[in-house]
Amino acid sequence: MISNVKQHQYSLAFKYRVVDEVEAGQITYKQAQKKYHIQGAATVLEWLLRYGRLDWSNGIPKLLRTRSLK
Repeated sequence: MISNVKQHQYSLAFKYRVVDEVEAGQITYKQAQKKYHIQGAATVLEWLLRYGRLDWSNGIPKLLRTRSLK
């Protein structure tokens, strides 16, 4: 079976820029996917886990988990 999906290569600098925008709260990871035309559903999330400064392992950044959710 041949796939017509083209795999994109992104530079490390680009990945860091996207991660910084998301972690700064400027955009969500889904908005980043649309803004930069990133096809993979989990690509930005993988970048957040690999290159981010926050702990995203539970889906919520560690720093935000310490705030009251009231």
